[in-house]
Amino acid sequence: MSNHDEPADATRAPRVVLAGLCTVDLVQRVAELPGPGGKTQSTGMAVAAGGPASNAAVTVAALGGHARLLTVLGRHPLAELARADLTRHRVEVVDVLPERADPPPVSAVAVRERDGERSVVSPNAAGVDLPAPVLAGLADQLAGADAVLLDGHHPALAVAVASAARALGVPVVLDAGSWKPVLTELLPLVDVCACAEGFRLPEHPDGPATEAALHRIGIPVVTRTGGPAPVRWSCRRPGPTGAELVSGCCPVPAVTARDTLGAGDVWHGALVHGVARRRGVPGPGVLPELVRAANQVAAVRVRRIGPRAWLADLPARP
Repeated sequence: MSNHDEPADATRAPRVVLAGLCTVDLVQRVAELPGPGGKTQSTGMAVAAGGPASNAAVTVAALGGHARLLTVLGRHPLAELARADLTRHRVEVVDVLPERADPPPVSAVAVRERDGERSVVSPNAAGVDLPAPVLAGLADQLAGADAVLLDGHHPALAVAVASAARALGVPVVLDAGSWKPVLTELLPLVDVCACAEGFRLPEHPDGPATEAALHRIGIPVVTRTGGPAPVRWSCRRPGPTGAELVSGCCPVPAVTARDTLGAGDVWHGALVHGVARRRGVPGPGVLPELVRAANQVAAVRVRRIGPRAWLADLPARP
């Protein structure tokens, strides 16, 4: 898929399909994170849908896009907590295993008062198997999509959606938070690999080596976030002697972080929204603009306490 820096049609909202994890997050705000064997009383609590793809979907919808989330929730009563939160924030939820009786994954989250740092304990998508007939029908869910975001937490779901997107020419953005075995199969289907600070490929001990290897795999665009550090980006563009690599970095707004839970997910949601607005893989002419926009949205998120309070601080949409 070629880089695309031409202006896109702005007459309709961008449509993003997101595939991945949905959890029920039980969030406690604490003065200090408890150590082993410790107990502490929280100063506040919240219940919300969580997971990288789910938080990114909320962000896409908040920015004016149409967000369709492909995930696993099932019919357990706890699943309704996550489903109701997502629906309230205008996310279209497609539950690929609606008759699953087991509870959805529940994440125990603690957020520290003084700096917004968080700790998370979660089963993620462990123990969830998707039958072949479910995977075979997923291509229809991509009809009209302008971009896809994957978090890799349901491996078979990620590969099926990425394969369908590649066949349709829809750009695929990967939230690369940590190495997962499925990435061996998934990475060749990715157009934009958005790496977290600690993401490494096996046998590549540092960030630059990983980024170079991702480009060698054939991924056109690679980004790497690092908390308050500038976001690095690199992308391939046609040159006189073949594809050449262009790279740069974009500073992150200086803000006082009060809650970092899901900040990376928000960043990825803003990035895929920008990719969908362009309706193509961004080249060096537009990629820095998309990164700066994602930086701004993530800065809004970390300034506010709570999973969803930050949405009220986004600029009003026309």
